[in-house]
Amino acid sequence: MSRGLNKVMVIGDVGRDPEMRYTPGGKPVTSFSVAATRRWINSEGEPCTDTEWFNVVAWGSLAEICKQRLHKGRQVYVEGRLQTRSWEDRGGETRFRTELVASEMIVLDSHRVGSEDADAAEVM
Repeated sequence: MSRGLNKVMVIGDVGRDPEMRYTPGGKPVTSFSVAATRRWINSEGEPCTDTEWFNVVAWGSLAEICKQRLHKGRQVYVEGRLQTRSWEDRGGETRFRTELVASEMIVLDSHRVGSEDADAAEVM
């Protein structure tokens, strides 16, 4: 049997403030978005950009840390796996959503809320 690998690493800016909720069993889950922008020069010498948006979901203690430390505009590194889930909407249509299920998060920008010491990245 062959083995697979599902690993994603994204560096980008938090696109919306994290939203935390709890499962019926009491487990915390936090969701937020990350925008990763790539820049290049096209064949005519003009600068170009393209932004890819990632829906991120964190569980457990990482969910709590993301809710505490992240806010819109912060630069972040997120590592995890891609997962696509489906559901049926009110109109009976099947909808799909691909999410990055986070296993690690590192705050990359030097802005720390409530702290004057802003030299190191925060590792979670």
